[in-house]
Amino acid sequence: MSARLISIIGPPASGKTTLATWLAETLPGRLVREDYAGNPFLEDAWLGRREVALAAQLYFLFSRTGQLNRATWPASGLVVSDYGFCQDGVYAAWNLSGEDLAVYRRLARDAVGIVQPPDVMIVLGGSERVLLERIAARGRRHEQSFTPELLASLSEAYREIATTLGCPVLNVDAENANLLEDSQRRKVLADVHRALGVKG
Repeated sequence: MSARLISIIGPPASGKTTLATWLAETLPGRLVREDYAGNPFLEDAWLGRREVALAAQLYFLFSRTGQLNRATWPASGLVVSDYGFCQDGVYAAWNLSGEDLAVYRRLARDAVGIVQPPDVMIVLGGSERVLLERIAARGRRHEQSFTPELLASLSEAYREIATTLGCPVLNVDAENANLLEDSQRRKVLADVHRALGVKG
């Protein structure tokens, strides 16, 4: 027996970390956060410096492999991650090309076999208009270049990849379901309990 994993994916500003933090506190479970701030290559990569794009992607790949590694996975309890390991390939396909993408995919294939798979995947969505408003409000410089087309493409890629997972998938409209409201959070919690097969 090992700890069960709830992972959350979705486009930027869809509320992944907000929901993951609340779920980890409420279930309760251990929170695993994407090492967004620690990636020294990320901002330059998103601002168009192609020479650091592979380094930025590999930083996330190795960070996530370390965080979700089966060899060090807890034996019991719950873990909630504000990302899904599966999302790494989505960004790589958008951000890399040619030999850089080939190198990434070779390493990612090996990594898949050593990470803990999710027991439940939550997919957050929302309109590009609302996502762009949230992105503007939080003010991350490199995110200001995000376009409606990019956000729509990422959202579609997440929905597609979720259909390939061998676990329950919960789709949450983070635009119409305000995840800051207790009633909406409780609905998600009830859905998670059902997906895990436990009583709320």
